[in-house]
Amino acid sequence: MLEVLGLSVFYGGIHALKEVVLAVSRGQIVTLIGANGAGKSTTLRAIGGLVEKSQGKILFQGREIQNRPAHLIVREGISLVPEGRRIFVNLSVEENLLMGAYTRRAREEERRNLEAVYQLFPRLKERKDQKGGTLSGGEQQMLALGRGLMACPDLLMLDEPSLGLAPKLVREVFGIIRSIPKKGVTILLVEQNAQAALQVADYGYVLQSGRISLEGGGKDLLGNPLVQEAYLGAAEP
Repeated sequence: MLEVLGLSVFYGGIHALKEVVLAVSRGQIVTLIGANGAGKSTTLRAIGGLVEKSQGKILFQGREIQNRPAHLIVREGISLVPEGRRIFVNLSVEENLLMGAYTRRAREEERRNLEAVYQLFPRLKERKDQKGGTLSGGEQQMLALGRGLMACPDLLMLDEPSLGLAPKLVREVFGIIRSIPKKGVTILLVEQNAQAALQVADYGYVLQSGRISLEGGGKDLLGNPLVQEAYLGAAEP
């Protein structure tokens, strides 16, 4: 579904991504883990058309999309749920969700998609008339996920969905993430919580200083001593 081939990104004199190669197959959850500043969010932003210029190729469902504007990439079927949720705090829950349905395809399916989001997140339906700013952190993350799904994406990109959440809420949010591919939406997940990410991932990539340093099945990376030592807090033997 998605192929990233030799992706490089520069911020002025900073070489943020260095010939990154990764692939996401339809129906999978693929995760990208790494330390702060490794280039994880930059990778998502480049795929989503939010960096000014990148080098290399990005193919989505066989079409080249590198350096296309973000609104056209959303129309292709890619939706990004950004780090920090970024909901509209003065709009109601339902108004926030409807803001996500701005492509033609999404508008045509708006009511059906809204009910599907409410089925996935019953708490949002209970609070549909509340302002977004009155929700808890976990509920705001659910709202951000729901808004991303309202765009009718084929590929949903999630940037740090566990950020700032208590452990119980992290488990709840990742339980929901695990269920999303069953509804026909593929996921590319960037996450600082490597343990949670690799537990739900079909495949994973480790990004280190802008380069892919390791890749493999989610369970394989979870058991890899190098990954355990660097990202899972395992002690050295």
